Amino acid sequence: MMHRDAPPIDRRMLILSGAALAGSGLAAPAAAAEATATGPLADIPLVPPRTEFVYEAVVEIAPLVPLGDSPLGERRMVPITGGRFQGPRLRGIVLPGGADRQLVRKDGVRRLDALYELRTEDGAILTVRNQVTIDPGRDGGPDSRFSTIDVTAPEGPHAWLNRLVLVGTLHSLRPAQEAVLVRAFRLA
Repeated sequence: MMHRDAPPIDRRMLILSGAALAGSGLAAPAAAAEATATGPLADIPLVPPRTEFVYEAVVEIAPLVPLGDSPLGERRMVPITGGRFQGPRLRGIVLPGGADRQLVRKDGVRRLDALYELRTEDGAILTVRNQVTIDPGRDGGPDSRFSTIDVTAPEGPHAWLNRLVLVGTLHSLRPAQEAVLVRAFRLA
């Protein structure tokens, strides 16, 4: 039973944690993942979401532009200059003109809010909003880079993207390339 003074569960972090485990191969098989809950919801099985790969994008970037300090931390922007993407059901290019606005908080956590467009091979324009949290880790531990991704597609062959809940990962491709690798996964 949960203690009354315990903080509420952060739904976003719970989803991202489940996606990270599923993507890392550490999650238990679906049948074994069902847990027994206690308390008033004991009759509802606890089944974590699983993930399915949707696409990966190599997003090319320009040098960082400092925007100055704020009460919340250092503000900066990274222009998006192009790139490419592909997945099992779609592929195309990253259009130049988007940007990744960043906030580096006083505790070292970085919050990224990228807004950009993808053009599919058949000419459809998809708008992507990728909100990333980068936690540098503690005591020398690895950082974590997880995101929530919203894709808005026009009506037509790519409208299925409008119905998805997407989570993602982010990896720098520096120094080999001035780009980041974004991988998007559907929660299922």
